[in-house]
Parts: sequence; C-alpha cells; structure tokens
Amino acid sequence: MSSPMIEMHGIVKTYYQGKPNELEILHGIDLVVNRGEFVSIVGESGSGKSTLMNLIGALDRPTKGSYLLDGVDVSNAADRQLSDIRNRKIGFVFQNFNLIGRANAQKNVELPMLYAGFPARERSRRAKQLLEMVGMDQRSKHLPAELSGGQKQRVAIARALSCDAPLLLADEPTGALDTATSRTVMDLFHKLHREQGKTIVLITHSPQLAAETQRVITLIDGNIVGEEKGAAYHD
Repeated sequence: MSSPMIEMHGIVKTYYQGKPNELEILHGIDLVVNRGEFVSIVGESGSGKSTLMNLIGALDRPTKGSYLLDGVDVSNAADRQLSDIRNRKIGFVFQNFNLIGRANAQKNVELPMLYAGFPARERSRRAKQLLEMVGMDQRSKHLPAELSGGQKQRVAIARALSCDAPLLLADEPTGALDTATSRTVMDLFHKLHREQGKTIVLITHSPQLAAETQRVITLIDGNIVGEEKGAAYHD
C-alpha cells in the first residue's frame, strides 16, 4: 500500500468566524488520497468543492482539523513555508488557465522554476521538453492570446509539471473547452498518471469525467457523502 499524499482529518472551514454572518462551509472532512492515485471530487455548485480545493492546494488554511501533505503538516505552516510547499509539491491546473498574458508559452512554463531558483539554462531546457511532451513545442513563442483554449490548457499542464511536483490539482480543467479538446486534456492526465505515477485530484461537476478516475468522492453541502470506484476507469 502506498503512503498517503493527502491526509485530512476533521477539516472544518468557517468564514466570518465569531460574527453574526458566520458561515461554516466544510463540516469535518476526512479525506485520504494515496500517492499515485487518480481521484475525482464531484459536487454541485455550493457543495464546498472550491473551498476544499483551496485547502488541498494550501491556498487557504482550515479553521479546525489536521492536514498532512506528503507527510508534512501544513495546517499551521507559516505563509512562506506554505508558498514553498505549493511550489514544490503541487502543480495547479485551473479552468481559466491562469497564464500570464504578456509572456509566451515558454516563459509561462518557466515561471514556477524561476520562483524555485532553477538556473536559467535548466529552466529553458525543461520548459522546451515539457512543451514538446504536451504537443506545444511548435507554439512555444506564442502569447496566450494567440492560442486556442485547448492549447492554453496544454501549456498550463506543462507549467504544472515544471517543478516535477508529485501532486497535480486540476480544478474544472475542461470547463472552458469543447468536447474534443476536453478529450485531449483528459487523455493527457491519464498519460501522466500512467507513465509518471503522478497523484492527480480532479475537481469537477461532470459525472462523465469523474467516472474516468480510480475513485469518485461526492461532496454535498460541505460533507463527503459517498465514495465509489470510477465506472469507466481502466487500469
């Protein structure tokens, strides 16, 4: 049995704590994702998916509970430590791509490595390698405005892989894409899982996409209410 990549126990997230409009979004989440798993978290709007994603991604802190990410307790980590953990441990892929408009594809992929202190030559070499892997080597000098939605998302995936983080956190990564392009992006996630052993957590409202993952976790009103094997998953 592989070791846990994500280990959450009793996670509560409350906003406006102690005020009349106090709002508890997550009500005691227990979640374990093992290293090398491909897991989806599904739920309707308002289920708490985004809040949970922000906590998994160390973009926010729980109000109560403990969270170990790859064995490191991030529940009470200092801001600088959290930033370092995010950079080294997590590759983010967002619905709206989050690419820097004034930087070409190559520079967008290099950016996390710049923050992590990679030498310039290594940044350039690795970015070219990753863009080739996602089929974007011919577009490396193009700005995001010159790319289609699917091309932008492939650049975003290459960027997420730039520091070789063990965890990929994908928040509705096909939400802004057509069906054919969504298929290309999902095939790429499957390849990364199969060939590189990446741990992948897919946040989605799509039962069809969730069914492609090993395990489907259902979130309703801030509670995990069910878990099942992905119906369409093929090992």
